[in-house]
Amino acid sequence: MSAPEITVTNELLDQWATDPNGPVALHLKQKLLPVEGEGGVIFPPTYADIGYNIDTLSDGTKVATIDSVGSQANRMEPIFKQADYAALIPQIEVEYAQDKRVSILEVGHRLGDALIRSSDLKDEARKAFKALLDSGDAEPMAKLAPTSLVFGVWDSRDTYAKLPRLIQSVIRAWDVDVLKCSAQYNPPIDYSALEVFSDEEKAKQEGDPKSPLAKRGFVHVPSGAAPGGILCRNGIVQDITINLIALRRLQAGKPESTIKLRRYLLSLSLVAATAPLDGFLRQGCLLVPDTAASWQVIDRDGQRSVASTLTHDLAKGYATAKAAAFGVGASKAGDQAVKFSKDLAKADAAATTKKSAGGRGNKNKETKAELAESASDEASE
Repeated sequence: MSAPEITVTNELLDQWATDPNGPVALHLKQKLLPVEGEGGVIFPPTYADIGYNIDTLSDGTKVATIDSVGSQANRMEPIFKQADYAALIPQIEVEYAQDKRVSILEVGHRLGDALIRSSDLKDEARKAFKALLDSGDAEPMAKLAPTSLVFGVWDSRDTYAKLPRLIQSVIRAWDVDVLKCSAQYNPPIDYSALEVFSDEEKAKQEGDPKSPLAKRGFVHVPSGAAPGGILCRNGIVQDITINLIALRRLQAGKPESTIKLRRYLLSLSLVAATAPLDGFLRQGCLLVPDTAASWQVIDRDGQRSVASTLTHDLAKGYATAKAAAFGVGASKAGDQAVKFSKDLAKADAAATTKKSAGGRGNKNKETKAELAESASDEASE
């Protein structure tokens, strides 16, 4: 039995943002293909110590992570720097040297990042985190850095405020086989014959990729059994979920402000989630949609409805209206960019060093948790 179709309107989106008995989530399952087509080899990200992140299920199926939740978030968030979307949020930049600035949309830990704590924005960011902790008021953060609410943030080094993502996306490949590749570097000339170094030195270092001459490209170097990508036998799938429960738990100081806040954040989530896929994830991994997919609306009882009219154009128009109603916070970019402070950075680094040296037990657990959070928000691999 096919799921019923519903027509998505701005009024229905308003209802989803505020109705406590409304749907729990919006979900898109998009099948992807490498540009080479079915059976094309793709390259997953390579992680320290483990290489490709491949899990083996109880039935022997191997599942590869093609782009993690954190990496997907970091790819989606910068859409709000583009001219068509920049007015939807405050643009915040940190100037760390003369004419050198970085946008908060490119900062891995968002408002909880060390760069923010090392800038003139430190106190304002801390007040926003404290407002959430002390009274549950998310409006100050939405005025300052709304994408920290959309994509999640953890102030793990200061107030310990932690907010779940409203939007989550991940790409996995199912039933994969791992390939290997080998290579051989051949220098264009024989440098030993030109007496750059001796034949003995050449014989000693040739074939060892770690030797000084090999590292500089002067001798033959073989490379064997390096990661060579994967073959996917049961498809590549991107799963995108917008968590409406988490959205409706966010509050502002007044009921009418809460309504505007939730609708604004939903609109930003929809813009990011419905934007066309930029499928160039890394060298050897360029993906495109296989077949057209439609969003599904999931109710509390698990029933699903198809929302094929939930398009990017609808999301963009909705976001424009809700941003105006909420009142986008002031930008701090260009000549108005906040300043990096070396003194604040030194003090923060010194405090971190002192904390690390202060004992074990719970502090070690905190450190492990912080590292896990850092890993989950890795930059685009």
